[in-house]
Amino acid sequence: MSTRKGVIGILTGGGDVPGLNPAIRAVTIRALREGYQVIGIRHGWLGAISILRDEQAENSEHFQILTEEIVNRAARTGGTFLHTSRTNPSAVKKEEVPEALRAMFNQDKNDLTSEVIKNLDWLGIDYLIPIGGDDTLSFATRLSKEGVKVVAIPKTMDNDVPGTDYCIGFSTCVSRTIELSNRLRTSAGSHERFLVMEVFGRYAGFTAMLPTMAGAANRCVIPEYKFDMEHLTELLCYDRAHHPSKYSVVIVSEG
Repeated sequence: MSTRKGVIGILTGGGDVPGLNPAIRAVTIRALREGYQVIGIRHGWLGAISILRDEQAENSEHFQILTEEIVNRAARTGGTFLHTSRTNPSAVKKEEVPEALRAMFNQDKNDLTSEVIKNLDWLGIDYLIPIGGDDTLSFATRLSKEGVKVVAIPKTMDNDVPGTDYCIGFSTCVSRTIELSNRLRTSAGSHERFLVMEVFGRYAGFTAMLPTMAGAANRCVIPEYKFDMEHLTELLCYDRAHHPSKYSVVIVSEG
């Protein structure tokens, strides 16, 4: 599967977000026009451990050759046409080990990193582009340490991948949070209530802070900053008392 410049592999892992297919399209078109071949690994790291290293084997569920026609068609929709999984090859449960590997890997937790590397080599992949969040990219880091050439694209609504300012999926999270807050504040104002919204974010407060900065709430609580419950209550009471509709909103990050 070699070409003039080489072969690029791309996969998506973890949760799905609207920007995945456009990202796959952008990478694929640029790579093809630069003279590379592009292979899409299906179902994230699960596909990477499931490939059968046999030219006669049926591997259509595990990888596919990408063309401009394929990615142009897919980019019209959200999510990922390559599909995804939450598999981490360094810690695969016994019951989740692919059938072809169960004789060799039969522990409660199995490290299939060596199989991933063998499969990438069998496909002739020179560069791997994983798109994902903490878990997906933590294994990408493992592969990089093993000598695989990796270029990671951060994708997480939490926006908590170190070394990047903006992750695919974060803008959707912010806009949907603002939209939801605007809908709920109608009821909060009608009943003159305090509205407490908890949002995703794990251990980072970006998903709470940015919607609040955009006007979705009066206050926000983030894990990076310790807060005093009594002081927060006083602030919310002040906000409610000084609002014409007698309500106030606080967005809380889950971390």
